[in-house]
Amino acid sequence: MAAAIRPPGPGLLLVLRRSTFPGVEDFVSTCCRCPLGAKRYLLTDNIVKLKEFQHKKVAIGHNLPGTKETFLRQLENKVNQNKLILKEELRTLLHLCESRDDVELAKNVIHRYHEENRNITLGEYKFGPLFMRLCYELDLEESAVELIKDQRLQGFFSDATSFNILMDMLFVKGKYKSALEVLIQMKNQDVKFSKDTYVLAFAICYKLNTLESFKICNTLTEEALIKGEVLSRRASCFAVALALNQNQVAKAASIFSHIVKSESIIYTNLNIMIHIQSNMLKKLIEILKEAAEENLSKFVKRPMFSEEVLANVKEKVKDVPTLLARFNEIYWKLQDSGQVTACTLDDLLCHIPRDRNSHMVLFNKRTVSRRTFQPLNQSLWAE
Repeated sequence: MAAAIRPPGPGLLLVLRRSTFPGVEDFVSTCCRCPLGAKRYLLTDNIVKLKEFQHKKVAIGHNLPGTKETFLRQLENKVNQNKLILKEELRTLLHLCESRDDVELAKNVIHRYHEENRNITLGEYKFGPLFMRLCYELDLEESAVELIKDQRLQGFFSDATSFNILMDMLFVKGKYKSALEVLIQMKNQDVKFSKDTYVLAFAICYKLNTLESFKICNTLTEEALIKGEVLSRRASCFAVALALNQNQVAKAASIFSHIVKSESIIYTNLNIMIHIQSNMLKKLIEILKEAAEENLSKFVKRPMFSEEVLANVKEKVKDVPTLLARFNEIYWKLQDSGQVTACTLDDLLCHIPRDRNSHMVLFNKRTVSRRTFQPLNQSLWAE
């Protein structure tokens, strides 16, 4: 006798009332139930380097000859008298700032410094990322946007990292229109895009979810292909999600076809969404059935499905009794095997990736044996 089909529980029914890709207002209610935590920023710590910046602030403040107030007053006098600002003075200042007033002085010093050094770029220290980290720490994204748009400072923010950190800062706070303006400013200043820039650009366009942002995303994709640049899987996933939001299923499928097949949860769920919007219902049920019936070892990674995405499947097949019955049975198999997550697709897309080199950095820094407490060059064979 076939097992009785259980009706979907309240969790699934609750998800049915959500939109396909919820906005910022849905995040607070969903992330607390999401095992991944779904932090709403896109750059890893080894790019933002906020902790490293804060450690340097402490060290520089501790080793400063005299008081901070005296140092700031001397720099303010230099600016008022149009005197030369030294590189080390600006670097120290950016590490001493602790308030909005301090940053206002820093902005004046930056203008004075750039006026004297605008033509000296080769091999010079890049102050842009340092200023962005300062603004990140003090929540002064408006000051960062003001300076990066300032025509008098053309060339001061000549690196992708400065723009990336600022866009990430704005993304955190849901200021997607301002983030798009920074992206456009970056392009207008001919700053070369990095792989992280494309992730940020497509994520911003995805969150805006307008026809204009969809066109911008497509234009950037085409330009990247012309330049021979390979877009990361993460950037492409944002582009696919945006195309789905804009009901451009063919475009979404085209971009998705260029993503190397993987077992990642985002890849799996985007594939399901494409099948839903393409009305490939029988194929869709077969994919879910195969995922639920795979006889895998507990050590082998199983496909994971967003409860929200499964709710969309249910909504799509609800008027086809045979498919609905099969879906209900598959759904509970997936639940019982732990293959359903409360994370929405939006949570999964915006989740911060782990630093891949963090463990290697720790390994490289270890010079003493954990077992013998002797230098590794003496105890290596013993370990």
